[in-house]
Amino acid sequence: MKNESLYSFLEKWAGRDSLKQDVAATVHALADAGRDIAALVSDGPLAGELAKAMTENVQGEVQKFLDVHSNDLLIEACKRAPVAAIASEELDHPIAIHHDGTVLVAVDPLDGSSNIDTNVSIGTIFSILRAPDHLDATTHDAFLQKGHDQLAAGYILYGPQTTLVMTLGAGTQMFTLDRRRGTFILTNRKMTIPPRTKEFAINSSNRRHWNEPTKRYIDECVHGAEGARGEDMNMRWVGSLVADGHRILVRGGVYLYPADKRKGYAEGRLRLIYESNPIGWVVEQAGGAVSTGNENLLDLEPSVLHQRIPLIFGSREEVERIESHHILDEDDEAVAAE
Repeated sequence: MKNESLYSFLEKWAGRDSLKQDVAATVHALADAGRDIAALVSDGPLAGELAKAMTENVQGEVQKFLDVHSNDLLIEACKRAPVAAIASEELDHPIAIHHDGTVLVAVDPLDGSSNIDTNVSIGTIFSILRAPDHLDATTHDAFLQKGHDQLAAGYILYGPQTTLVMTLGAGTQMFTLDRRRGTFILTNRKMTIPPRTKEFAINSSNRRHWNEPTKRYIDECVHGAEGARGEDMNMRWVGSLVADGHRILVRGGVYLYPADKRKGYAEGRLRLIYESNPIGWVVEQAGGAVSTGNENLLDLEPSVLHQRIPLIFGSREEVERIESHHILDEDDEAVAAE
């Protein structure tokens, strides 16, 4: 339907299914919070010192004013939905919302917030999970669910347009905020990531810290037509997961944030529950692939709430090529051990 609103889309999807209705209500509440965050972001310095450092979060990372305010807006949004508890990258522990809530919400309130003062696209990443019947929803264990068990996932990108991209498990949809009406409108019903690409995204300044499979793959890309690939590649890197991910979702590409030798990066850097699982499911539902380099991370059972993980996602053929480099490395290690 032309100009279909997010509310209408969710209402039709949910039908009379009570759990789907609760998921729909939660997505709509998060979208409302996203609209408010978008207004703050678009005002920039007019809204105050949004990039002002305030404190550190549980990850030991600097929290900025807009990080904290975005987190507060999302918590308030969950109070208007059937949410049992919310877990956030900015919080040590989950916060109880409604004792009879049926869903859990995990969020990265403002991904890429280091870019606030440079006017680069940033965003909110969200994951909606079923609230377990047998566990207290405010415990860490309640959130330790596989990526493939998500009920809904997505992100809200604050850029030239404010865009909500999500999956409910049946494809990936994109909605664009109509600022005049204050409503998200469906603008792409079925997003599809091209299976092949000539673009890759990675922070090449960390090359000396990478594992050998990552080095081999990036060397192939950099050597281009004169190398093993026989074709030139382009590198793109914004430094904002939602911005890099959205570009790949729209036109293809591959994103790599591998584990490396630096202190605190040995297990990867991006969070499994707040970032990798929701982005990964959105990508997979759009026909792309997501991996740690060795396996589909959506199949992983999280071990701790703030678990970090290597993240690779994007055009399916390229992800498979990267995985083949990791398999080659494992084979070489096996031969060496014999």
